[in-house]
This record gives sequence, C-alpha cells and structure tokens, in this order.
Amino acid sequence: MLALCLLCSLLAEAWPASAAPVGRVEPAQHEELTLLFHGALQLGQALNGVYKSTDARLTQARHSVGLYGRALGLLGREVSEGRDAAQELRASLQAMQVEEDALQLQAEATAQALGKVAQGQRGLRKHMRQLEARLRGAWLGRAQEEFEALKARADKQSHILWALTGHVQRQRREMLAQQHRLRQIQERLHTAALPA
Repeated sequence: MLALCLLCSLLAEAWPASAAPVGRVEPAQHEELTLLFHGALQLGQALNGVYKSTDARLTQARHSVGLYGRALGLLGREVSEGRDAAQELRASLQAMQVEEDALQLQAEATAQALGKVAQGQRGLRKHMRQLEARLRGAWLGRAQEEFEALKARADKQSHILWALTGHVQRQRREMLAQQHRLRQIQERLHTAALPA
C-alpha cells in the first residue's frame, strides 16, 4: 500500500512535467519514467518484504510472550501449593508439639505418683517387718489383724505400682513414636524450604 502511494506521488510529479511543460522544465523522457517506475516497484517489493518479516516476528513474539505467561502461571501455582503444604506441615508440627508436651507432663506426673507409691510401699514393708518381728514374739490377735491388713494394703499398692509402671511404659512408647513423627515432619519442612 505504501509503495502504491509512493508510486502515485512520483507519477503526479512526473506527469505534469511531461504533459504541460512550463518555462524551462523539460518533459521527462520515457526511459526516465521507466526507471522511476522500476525503482518504485523495487521499493514497494522491499517494503512488502520488510512488512511481512516484521509481521512474522511480531506473531512469533506474541506466541513467545503467551508461552512465558503460561509458564509463569504454572510456576506461581506451584509456589502457592508449596506454601500451602508448608503451612499445613507447620500446623501439624505445632499440634504434635502440643500433644508431646501434654504427654511429657502426664509422664512426669505419673512418675511422681509412682515415686510416692514406691515410697509408701517401702514404709509398709518396713512396718510389716516390724509387725512380723512382734508376731513371732507373741501371737497377739490385734497384731495379726494389723499384719494381715498391712499385707493386703501392700499387695494392693504393689498391684497399683505394677499398673502404673505399665502405663508409664506405654506413655514412653507413645512419646517415642510422637518424637519420630515430629522428626519426619521437620525433615519434610526442611526439604520443602530448600530452594529448587
């Protein structure tokens, strides 16, 4: 289109000069007009080639920008999903930490209770030995009853101590399992936090 406009303007300039000579201006020669048309035609073809190559480059650039946009969108989604996963892991880790702290407190309380029971049992055994010594010397009815009551109480406390010991061992196993799960989550968080 540009070449056609240029050709028309060149013709408008050359045509009046050849059609109506004014003063000293000489009409254009046929060869000059041919050269002028030929030059305009070459210029038009060159401009057409530049236009087509520029259009092709622009189309390719639009395609590349679209691909980059889609790639950035995918990366953004992956980063967002990674952030969400890291937050979920942190929340899970905090919940497990709270649970482990509660188990720790419970284990400490149970250990204190076991210590008191063991101390009471030692006192009972000492008292039982004293009663046994007294009973050997003189089998008195009241001392025998006291001895039997103390023996039953000692047996009961032994049973309680045995049950509490089992409970403490179970709590220790649960704490070890909880600590293992916490380590796994911390490793996953550490791996997720590392740059790709």
